[in-house]
Amino acid sequence: MHLIWLRTDLRLHDNTALAAASQRGPVAAVYLITPEQWLAHDDAPCKVDFWLRNLQHLSQALGNLNIPLLIRHAATWDQAPTVLSQLCRELSVESVHVNEEYGIHESRRDRAVAQALEADGVTFHSYLDQLFFQPGSVLTKTGTYFQVFSQFRKVCYSRLHSALPRVVPTPKAQAELGVKSDPVPTTVVGFQTPSETLRALWPAGEDEARRRLDAFADQQISYYKDERDFPAKPGTSQLSAYLAAGVVSPRQCLHAALQTNRGEFESGDIGAITWINELLWREFYKHILVGYPRVSRHRAFRPETEALAWRKAPEDLAAWQQARTGLPIIDAAMRQLLETGWMHNRLRMVVAMFLTKNLLIDWREGERFFMRHLIDGDLAANNGGWQWSSSTGTDSAPYFRIFSPLSQSEKFDGDGVFIKRWLPELAALNKKQVHNPEAAGGLFGVADYPRAIVDLKQSRERALAAFRRLPSRQEMAEHE
Repeated sequence: MHLIWLRTDLRLHDNTALAAASQRGPVAAVYLITPEQWLAHDDAPCKVDFWLRNLQHLSQALGNLNIPLLIRHAATWDQAPTVLSQLCRELSVESVHVNEEYGIHESRRDRAVAQALEADGVTFHSYLDQLFFQPGSVLTKTGTYFQVFSQFRKVCYSRLHSALPRVVPTPKAQAELGVKSDPVPTTVVGFQTPSETLRALWPAGEDEARRRLDAFADQQISYYKDERDFPAKPGTSQLSAYLAAGVVSPRQCLHAALQTNRGEFESGDIGAITWINELLWREFYKHILVGYPRVSRHRAFRPETEALAWRKAPEDLAAWQQARTGLPIIDAAMRQLLETGWMHNRLRMVVAMFLTKNLLIDWREGERFFMRHLIDGDLAANNGGWQWSSSTGTDSAPYFRIFSPLSQSEKFDGDGVFIKRWLPELAALNKKQVHNPEAAGGLFGVADYPRAIVDLKQSRERALAAFRRLPSRQEMAEHE
């Protein structure tokens, strides 16, 4: 018998490891519940709940093919080698198949499992699946990992032109094995079940992921470039949670976009091209994770920024976390996150810049808070986004580029539709006042909405001064 160990690849279709395992003979699947590991990684309760709900759908789909899904428990990944070795002995497993995952802990876990299994005579096979290209295969002329997205994208485009990644076939039904599937738990200790309202926003299962992808490709993708920055519009695909859990593959997304755009990457439908770029941003940040492991260790990509004098300001941090900053666009975005497990991408940048620049609070505080609340939390993308916004990362915004929450609000939510949706206490304000109630004079204090916790102009100057005091890369190199 052969075993597929499922992780962030909770789907039947276009699953590389599952297809490879099933070609070798009878196959069973296993999923490890690892609560202490998830807590250590700041995985959000809504994300863990989403995984479990998707596992229930997957268990049914696998069951239709007579592939049993077994559930095993291990507090942390350190116990994975023992738990999986024992399962392989119980079932007389010949080989274990996995889709590669990226990050220091993930790589260490897989090496330890491979070693333990091979000592027992069980072969361990891992496959490229959640990326188009193997990390380490898209390099600069000098053989290093790219640090600038536009250069990385150029090489990816030329590779995709010559060899498009193919969608792998779905396994066929196999003879019954006489091994029963385990029930999928509905809760995990340490993780609170999210509200029914939140769960209803994110139905589980491949059918739902496919429905969203098809609807986006058919109806919305052409408007993506023009509408994706406006949080009140349905301008994005709403697929990020499904991609993060592997309920849909990046290959399925790429093929859907190319089908809309008649197979073109760089010409034709500007919306489709822009969306393919977003798939490549996702790819880029995962390559960064492998090429520069320090970002997995809560370290700044740009070492010179480690010396930045971040403020210890627990009250300001709490006001940001609890949507009490007195800046409507920031508070509306944070309420969206707290209530839905998701935040519009433009607003992720706006709130991250506000925390790291206007409040001068360490980006790691924001990164952790996002991971603890995001249903689509993904280490590479979340870290990449936070380090971009805080000017500590690869290809990041130059430190002097600081978004003004007010101008972002006026530009991307001009009529205040998004703000009023999440901050109903501001519903009575007109479209000019709603962005900055404090400036509306006598209207200040509408429904007890707080005053702004920071002066935007002064705090901008404070951030610029802090960044100017940093040593340059060259100076750091000379001191080493």
